[in-house]
Amino acid sequence: MATTAALAKCGLRRSFALQGAYAGSLFPRFQHRSLQTASLPDLSYDYGELEPYISAEIMKLHHSKHHQAYITNFNKALEQLESAKDPQVVVSLQSALNFNGGGHINHSIFWNNLAPSKAGGGAPPSGALASAIEAQFGSLDTLVSKMNAVGTAVQGSGWVWLGLNKELKRLVVEPTANQDPLVSKGLIPLLGLDVWEHAYYLQYKNVRPDYLKNIWKVVNWKDVAARFEANV
Repeated sequence: MATTAALAKCGLRRSFALQGAYAGSLFPRFQHRSLQTASLPDLSYDYGELEPYISAEIMKLHHSKHHQAYITNFNKALEQLESAKDPQVVVSLQSALNFNGGGHINHSIFWNNLAPSKAGGGAPPSGALASAIEAQFGSLDTLVSKMNAVGTAVQGSGWVWLGLNKELKRLVVEPTANQDPLVSKGLIPLLGLDVWEHAYYLQYKNVRPDYLKNIWKVVNWKDVAARFEANV
């Protein structure tokens, strides 16, 4: 289960329905007031600073419209949950909470996983993360190729992740469908690449492999390394 601190980084300051926190709403003693709304995180860079690899038009639409829509719909579902009396209504809200809450969590990680070239975007990882990548994949290029292949193979919409199996202390490349967060597979998300069409279509059309090839030029390995080091 994600920690309160981790959820706070995504703009979720208390328990999150995606983790089943609202299951207790089937019982009278559960207080919906413990759930709080999500908010759109600010970016640490301007929309145009990831060009030419990700256009300003895509970034503006992706952040201010798509991500905001997930937040709006998540908060709407939370509001409905807080006033729900019927257990059937509570259960019916789970899909909206999971999908939109997952979209919020995933995108909050995604923005921090990226950085302009002038801020170190695209610079290879170092330290413990670099050593782990070399030990498990042989090289950074091999990892990149694997993530590109897995991301290209995602049918429809979803994500490709570099995650951490904390129990085994091993890095894992794993896809997720739609807006399912990686924590739903028991893995800690380190790096997520969005392969929904809204992440690339305006610039790369239907050529997802070109988008995946170029996004590595703005990957913020410092952020990925910080996530790794915090969990090993």
